[in-house]
Amino acid sequence: MKAARLYSAGDIRVEDIDIPGPLSPGWVRVAVTAAGICGSDLHNFRTGQWITRSPSVAGHEFAGVVTEVGAGVRAFKAGDTVVADSRFWCGECPACQSGRHNICDHLGFVGEICDGGFAEQAALPQRLLVRYDPALDPAIAAMAEPLAVALHAVRRQAIPAGEPVLVIGCGPIGGLAALLLSRLHDGPVLVCDRNTDRSELVARVTGASSVTLDKKSFGEVLSGRVLRYALDATGHIDVLMRAIALLGGGGSLTLVGITHGRIDLDPNLLVEREIALVGCHAFAGELPDAVAMLPGLSGALAKLIDQEIAIDAVPQAYERLIAGNAAGLKTIVRFARHEYSP
Repeated sequence: MKAARLYSAGDIRVEDIDIPGPLSPGWVRVAVTAAGICGSDLHNFRTGQWITRSPSVAGHEFAGVVTEVGAGVRAFKAGDTVVADSRFWCGECPACQSGRHNICDHLGFVGEICDGGFAEQAALPQRLLVRYDPALDPAIAAMAEPLAVALHAVRRQAIPAGEPVLVIGCGPIGGLAALLLSRLHDGPVLVCDRNTDRSELVARVTGASSVTLDKKSFGEVLSGRVLRYALDATGHIDVLMRAIALLGGGGSLTLVGITHGRIDLDPNLLVEREIALVGCHAFAGELPDAVAMLPGLSGALAKLIDQEIAIDAVPQAYERLIAGNAAGLKTIVRFARHEYSP
């Protein structure tokens, strides 16, 4: 089968490899139908930060059809349409025992600790699969995982009713957070991105207001109301510092972007203005909820897809996305649709 495998920083190759071998007890084989390229895939390609095995089939946002189940699997059968949970947690550490799988002491991710979804077939433990409606386009289903990340961030911030909120960075997670806020929050939603075409796309799809990162722009949209809440999906240090300086007191800045570098921060800025920094890592129990939301969001999600490509085009897509050449938010690797009888 064809697969895109990451060997080292800057080295991803599309190759013909053997299909996954005999299933271990509790594991499920899936024919992949669609997979999304994530910002963390690009980060790992650029830096090699999370390469723990080489080569490894990349990709942790994917949908597929169950083709085979291992011994002891009762939750799934051949023909089921499923999406993958990206988090490979141990289940034994204190964090896992308390239900906090996203901060597992030994947490790894699909596509890193085990082979991922940039392949025609994948194998995962049944605990990492969630069933979805087979009537849904697999390209939309493959967006369940990043939608869960965005939903976790929105829930973690817990913005009071009516308060304005700014989403900084209109990549996949920021754009999906804006979409969720437009449906779940009753206050004004603002979005900004240095790529104005992308921020305007998100604004059109979600009904948010596109702004620049300065108080004058906020004021024009909010008519003098104070902006106390923001969600950063960029991870850029200068953006974080500017956001802290621009927010009114008594709110919070939620951090969901992958950061390059370290922040030099005077804690008194947070103490004296009562600004909370809220860290968000992956998602907790939100994946089933995100899957349940997909049908109602499918029209909007389709408008946020940038391109659909074949597996052979993954290396070129990585280079294009790193260069910032994307009009939409999500590039989808599309595989042939599989039909199986139960």
